[in-house]
Amino acid sequence: MKHGKINATAATLTKNRTEDAIVPISGMCATCVDGCIGMCEIGRSAYRGHEVIYPQPFGISSSAGEKEYPVDLSHFTMLGTCRGAYGISPDSDKAIFTNVNLEQRIGHDKGIKLKMPVVIPGLGSTNIALNNWEGLAVGAAISGMIVTIGENVCGMDPNVEIQNGKVVHSPELKRRVNLFKDWQRDGYGGIVVQANVEDTRLGVQEYAIEKLGVEIVELKWGQGAKDIGGEVKINSLSRAQSLKDKGYIVLPDPYNPEVIEAFERHVFHEFERHSRVGMVDEQGFYDRVQELRDAGAKYVFLKTGAYRPSDLALAVKCASEAKIDLLTVDAAGGGTGMSPWRMMCEWGVPGIELWSMLYQYLKNREDKGKYVPDAALAGGFTLEDQMFKGFALGAPYIKLIGMARGPLAAAMVGKTIGKKIDTNNVPVYTARFGHTKEDIFVTAPELQHKFGKDFESLPTGAIGLYTYMDRLEQGLRQIMCGARKFSLEHISRNDISALTHEASEISGIPYIMDCDKDEVDKILGD
Repeated sequence: MKHGKINATAATLTKNRTEDAIVPISGMCATCVDGCIGMCEIGRSAYRGHEVIYPQPFGISSSAGEKEYPVDLSHFTMLGTCRGAYGISPDSDKAIFTNVNLEQRIGHDKGIKLKMPVVIPGLGSTNIALNNWEGLAVGAAISGMIVTIGENVCGMDPNVEIQNGKVVHSPELKRRVNLFKDWQRDGYGGIVVQANVEDTRLGVQEYAIEKLGVEIVELKWGQGAKDIGGEVKINSLSRAQSLKDKGYIVLPDPYNPEVIEAFERHVFHEFERHSRVGMVDEQGFYDRVQELRDAGAKYVFLKTGAYRPSDLALAVKCASEAKIDLLTVDAAGGGTGMSPWRMMCEWGVPGIELWSMLYQYLKNREDKGKYVPDAALAGGFTLEDQMFKGFALGAPYIKLIGMARGPLAAAMVGKTIGKKIDTNNVPVYTARFGHTKEDIFVTAPELQHKFGKDFESLPTGAIGLYTYMDRLEQGLRQIMCGARKFSLEHISRNDISALTHEASEISGIPYIMDCDKDEVDKILGD
């Protein structure tokens, strides 16, 4: 097993001086030399301190953990068969991959319908979410997916109006909601408003339901990639003071005269805004769910992170008892925004372990005759083979795959290509396909036919996300066709096998040499 990167990473713009001679336990150079300018995390921390905790550059990059866990999705293989078909007639002229149905319905009444079984988890108040929301929201809408507005959006909105401690108007939240709604087609997909401690105090979800017509809200137990609340950087003194006035934790104190003087002398350039950690209480959770339903929420989701097993068990119980419409479980190693870097690498339950526990706990509820919520897995999913393995690992309970960094990357690339087209500066790598969006984006003809004159208004970030989903759609259909599963409900744990005994022991998925033993004996028996 390779060690996680300990003392140097591109995420914090640090590196070792002797990159080929590193002490495994500390990450330090084998020879630490007096006179070094301090390029590693220890060295940079000697003069920039706590700034080095966070990924950089802030606002234009998304970051995820680099640790390689003992077991991951690559330790499973997908199984195919040359016989039969599920969900379609076993006819070679009908059982073709283009006939695989990827549509999904979730919720207590199965009233949320999706063209692609994907939910984009909360992308909130970070600059990278703000600057790419157009591509994410519109791209999700035209792809028929769910996209989630994350935490602190109202609190960070410079034009928010608050009366008696509650939000009464937020132009930024309204913009984010309407970008999705304006492009939503035929009722597919959904826009979700998430809330943390500060959002709940501000009444953000009630405002979204009552004033913006939002039907889906999500409660959140902590973060996916980190064990604390969200944080962003603020490069304006007045903004830092405004956020402290709204009740946020702002470091250093933007009202301290010595801090103000240091900021004005450019000793440091950014304040940190932090959110509080939630305190989960079972009865309090049930009460809050009922409050949201009474306020008009049609669907209530719950998202939890890579907390210890007993917390996951509590999340499953609460989701079951409250009849939550979607439970999303986000594993360690993921992450999209401004997160403490070492925590992202070394905190939390990894994916295979967490998702295997989730399967066991959901099965426990089903075996007891309890309500089983629809569930989604998140934590590093980017491509179609990972999606299939995720569905199989948690079958039949997993209905959606949560992915954020992949869609964000696609939206960013699409946006960048659009800017290059507008400035007649298409790079050679892309110019081999053409110099217009009609030439470069392979889905352009389809989108032109679908949207007509409105195609010109489509953000290229959204086209990038749609085109990325087009690839995942075809790739997943091909894999499902090979397994002879022609709709999502037919994917089972029998469709994958563990390649190592450890992966098998953790997941309960049979080791490859143990698969089909009874059937093999029957086939070969005299």
